[in-house]
Amino acid sequence: MPSNRRKKRCCRADAPGQTNLFWANRAKPDAMNVLVVGAGAMGRWFAEATNRDLAFTDADPAVAERAANELGGKAVELDTSETFDAVCLAVPLLAVEEAIEDHAGKAERAILDLTGVMAEPVSAMADHAPGKERVSLHPLFAPDNAPGNVAVVADESGPTTDNLLSALESRGNTLVETTPEEHDEAMTTVQAGAHTAILAFALSANSVPEGLRTPVYDCLADLTAQVTDGDSRVYADIQEAFDGAEDVAVAAQELTDADPTEFERLYRKAKAKTETRAEEKR
Repeated sequence: MPSNRRKKRCCRADAPGQTNLFWANRAKPDAMNVLVVGAGAMGRWFAEATNRDLAFTDADPAVAERAANELGGKAVELDTSETFDAVCLAVPLLAVEEAIEDHAGKAERAILDLTGVMAEPVSAMADHAPGKERVSLHPLFAPDNAPGNVAVVADESGPTTDNLLSALESRGNTLVETTPEEHDEAMTTVQAGAHTAILAFALSANSVPEGLRTPVYDCLADLTAQVTDGDSRVYADIQEAFDGAEDVAVAAQELTDADPTEFERLYRKAKAKTETRAEEKR
């Protein structure tokens, strides 16, 4: 492994107070074959970033074939009996538990997911792959914006997952240890709440002439362009999986109903929370 690796400690999901070094200097396996289940954008990102001996499968066989042709490797049937050193699940968020049940048996050493929710897949992997290395990943960016932060829960780490995580890190990604609870709670704000606020602005905003725009408006307009450039199903799945939209709606209603005095109070509260977050970020 690179000598300048920044070693990090990661908590096991079932024992947040315990730590293990899963970026320890272990020997790199001579060869590793990886099955990527779900050959969409995120599955392809993982495959390209880890650059191992790849196989792809997808509910749409043509998608798996295209990924194999473009990134190297092969396409296999969803119900293949072939086994692999590692299996990575890059399926829609709401389908991950069923996918783990269906494909865990194909993993000889390790199973990973990168669906964006953590509590359910971590639990499902422990149930269906109890003797294997198990890691849940959440790239906190769209594949086109890579590299970036990748949330990591190493429920049961080992040489195979170490090797794959090392590959991700070598591509410029920052691996951020967390727990399923901490991650999923954060996503209520980071994803569900943020997306709701941005899409609400997009739905409610009127067209504004170029010369009458403000810097705040332009920032929000850029955010709406970024969010609406994605996959609507992915955003719908996030809203289904995480609370957060309701809090945004309540806050918007409070601002709508507020008289000037109450509005000032809410403004000051927002400012205080913003300053607290800025302080925590330092």
